[in-house]
Amino acid sequence: MIQLNRYIEHTLLRADATIDQIITLCQEAVRHQFAAVCVNPAYVSLAAHLLTGTKVKTSTVIGFPLGATLTKVKAYEAATAVQNKAEELDMVIPIGAVKAGQWEAVLADIRAVVAAAEGNLVKVIVETSLLTDEEKRRVCDVVLQSGAHYIKTSTGFAAGGATVADVALFKTIIGDTSRCGIKASGGIKTAEQAYELIQAGATRLGTSSGVALVTAP
Repeated sequence: MIQLNRYIEHTLLRADATIDQIITLCQEAVRHQFAAVCVNPAYVSLAAHLLTGTKVKTSTVIGFPLGATLTKVKAYEAATAVQNKAEELDMVIPIGAVKAGQWEAVLADIRAVVAAAEGNLVKVIVETSLLTDEEKRRVCDVVLQSGAHYIKTSTGFAAGGATVADVALFKTIIGDTSRCGIKASGGIKTAEQAYELIQAGATRLGTSSGVALVTAP
């Protein structure tokens, strides 16, 4: 039986998020034994402190939400997040470079963050709603080459979010090995959606609706 709570990264990345909301987010994550919380970099230290001694991981975002930050800035942001006790980093790729077919630049961008992460998990957000199927295949291959630990569908800030079709496509490329996980994120509002994405191959779910998903009748 699928333990849905263990797939969920309880997420709050809104620009107007407050300290009190981050505290509540972490309390909910501990109560429901979620896999992680995902917060903006300014709240990493707070979240890590609140989650000390629990099994819930502290995750943050890098180059978020556009991915158009300079690579060296992403690397600095990643290193600083790790210093602040982030255990997992969700970075946005340079999407414009993907659209231009600049695959070496995309690979170098990811590798810089992986190096700065010092062994902590790196999830690569590829923003599937902006890519063609061929670009999705190519970027999945790049993520596999990069040393990152997950490919992630979406930021949740673009026009589209996670789809079963995209997760299934990534799964056909990654296969059944454990070398790379698949994080579905963006627009996951119901338990039915969550289970469909897991059955398609998702190994993590990023959602701001985690409590609703696990308490639904």
